[in-house]
Amino acid sequence: MNLSKLIRRLTRNEHGGTAIEYGLIVSLVVIAIVGAMKGVADENIKFWGRVETSVKASTD
Repeated sequence: MNLSKLIRRLTRNEHGGTAIEYGLIVSLVVIAIVGAMKGVADENIKFWGRVETSVKASTD
């Protein structure tokens, strides 16, 4: 098989294309979830820091 036939065959082959597309979609969703969780975690840390400060101030 020469190179031009190989290239032509590879460009026409669509086996596994759907699986790759689903994999890309899932990876983008996971990245979005991780990014959102980081934002929620940062706000949660700030909230509990304020609670801690308030409790310490009220017990002094």
